[in-house]
Amino acid sequence: MLTDQELVTNILNGDDQSFAELVGRYEQAVYNLAYYMLHDWAEAEDAAQEAFLRAYRNLRRYDPTRSFKTWVMSIASNHCIDRLRRRRFQKFSLDEMLPYHPALSSKEAGPEEQTIESERSKSISRLLDRLAPKYRSVVLLYYWYEMSCAEIAAMLDVQEGTVKSRLFRARNQLAEYLGPNNTYAPVLAATAI
Repeated sequence: MLTDQELVTNILNGDDQSFAELVGRYEQAVYNLAYYMLHDWAEAEDAAQEAFLRAYRNLRRYDPTRSFKTWVMSIASNHCIDRLRRRRFQKFSLDEMLPYHPALSSKEAGPEEQTIESERSKSISRLLDRLAPKYRSVVLLYYWYEMSCAEIAAMLDVQEGTVKSRLFRARNQLAEYLGPNNTYAPVLAATAI
């Protein structure tokens, strides 16, 4: 199996099939990030396609010393933030969010577990949706994709301290949204990086 960097070299030498292989490796991760940022499956599909298109167009700028996954996720994250900024002035109801995506649920769970998981996922999505895009993206990358603060900083082209600050503020905002009587609020507010 070729490494990502070898595939990029092949693409730059005219082998478009290698790009299809790269897309296959990371399309689900890019789509999931876009879906959790945008909360709309169709818009997430468009954003994921646009991210890969931008990656293809800018492949000569790719630094082979960096992870290709981190690079394409950075493109996707920035594109989603741009989309969210554009729709910032539109009125958006949290009740219009799509239900939990079925591809992300466990195939072994029964109907009761699926319902509980779906409700929990909707609650988390509603909370995340209340965060500003710059906070939402670092929360998703840190907790969902388990990226380090250094990886997120490189991906978003910000300082590591900025990532830590955004995570701290996001956790505090989530704790406020949950309220003081919620059992998770003190845990969120006190969580260290």
